[in-house]
Amino acid sequence: IFDAIRELNRTQGLTVFLVEQNAFGALKLANRGYVMVNGNVTMSGSGKELLANPEVRAAYLEGGHH
Repeated sequence: IFDAIRELNRTQGLTVFLVEQNAFGALKLANRGYVMVNGNVTMSGSGKELLANPEVRAAYLEGGHH
């Protein structure tokens, strides 16, 4: 699905709102991402910024889930 979204954005300029449990894959794809906890946005930034954020990495990316 990530490849299809990337292709649609590249060829047709479509923007997609993606809710995804695979945080690593979603952030690699995202131009902009939001971290939500209990329905509240706790962090936001580019996919690269969020991937580099130690809090995001510890909470969502560690443990080999990517």
